[in-house]
Amino acid sequence: MPVHTTLTQRLGLSNPIVQAPMAGGADTADLVAAVGEAGGIGFVGAAYLSPEQIAERARAIRARTSRPFGINLFAPLPAPEAPDAGRMDAAVAAIARHHVDLGLPAPGTPALGADGFAAQLAAALDCGASAFSFTFGIPPADALAAIKARGMLLIGTATGVEEAVALERAGMDAVIAQGAEAGGHRGSFATGPGEVDFAAGLVGTMALVPQVADAVELPVLASGGIMDGRGIAAALALGAAGVQMGTAFLTCAEAGIPEAHKQAILDARETQTRVTRAFSGRPARGIVNRVMEDIADGAALPFPLQNVLTRPMRTAAAQQGRAEFLSLWAGQGVRLARRQTAAELMTRLVDETDAAVRRLTGIT
Repeated sequence: MPVHTTLTQRLGLSNPIVQAPMAGGADTADLVAAVGEAGGIGFVGAAYLSPEQIAERARAIRARTSRPFGINLFAPLPAPEAPDAGRMDAAVAAIARHHVDLGLPAPGTPALGADGFAAQLAAALDCGASAFSFTFGIPPADALAAIKARGMLLIGTATGVEEAVALERAGMDAVIAQGAEAGGHRGSFATGPGEVDFAAGLVGTMALVPQVADAVELPVLASGGIMDGRGIAAALALGAAGVQMGTAFLTCAEAGIPEAHKQAILDARETQTRVTRAFSGRPARGIVNRVMEDIADGAALPFPLQNVLTRPMRTAAAQQGRAEFLSLWAGQGVRLARRQTAAELMTRLVDETDAAVRRLTGIT
């Protein structure tokens, strides 16, 4: 029993399943292409890619499939205020302890790189993607206009109703409602006076999706804690036009994360994830490990300085298979993770969704 929604109709999909963008290398060309071939749509998290790398990733996907794929960037953020010397020294010292254990030279003071958003945007516009999503806020109006001029489906990420309304007013075509259960970076952004405290804004997917669906006229994609067909059916029942899933794809054979990260997900329990700023300076949900326990949120530098500071540690940890030093991004549905190919996962998700819908509607 196929599920047809505004999302599937707009993008020509067989299934309303979106493989989430996962900046940092998890969403390989093999993974994105496999999801597309199975009737969903895979996204490339391009925030850390150069324009040349964006073009190369797109070519690699196109060599594997002619099906639609998506591209994601972080909305440009204002440069953070420079931390005072004491805070900077303390942050560097905290990471230096881990460099010793990994056999790395002492870390240097992190510095901001050049703003590469314009060049990334230009490459993304030319990459052949059918959809373009953003995290961390709303890009400039000229960027949005350029995306729409290419006929790409424009999608924003919201963690609350006010953010979703702001995205609709900015001209988005769809909105991702990211619940508190979601792994990886939170998509929260300031919407002006009255912004709620971050901790108070950790609204669960079941509560968030129907409220966003009622507040905006855009198609809503549910994200956070969805790992199987039961979750997809529940999201559709709550008013979503589709789902965005990340953690479920991280343990697929095609996912480009270290084996230590995959095994940590497979071994984790639902109570073992936490939102932290320790790795990047922005709130992100991952499996608790030594670095998260060692570095309090208040000790982390603002994004992207903390991300720059921890990158050598994370790179070495991946090479050495040291999970205690990795950013083990994962959502709260970790017990439902499985080792499989992306094609196997997609087949299972479709079958499970069909079974759930039939069970709820009494169709045999």
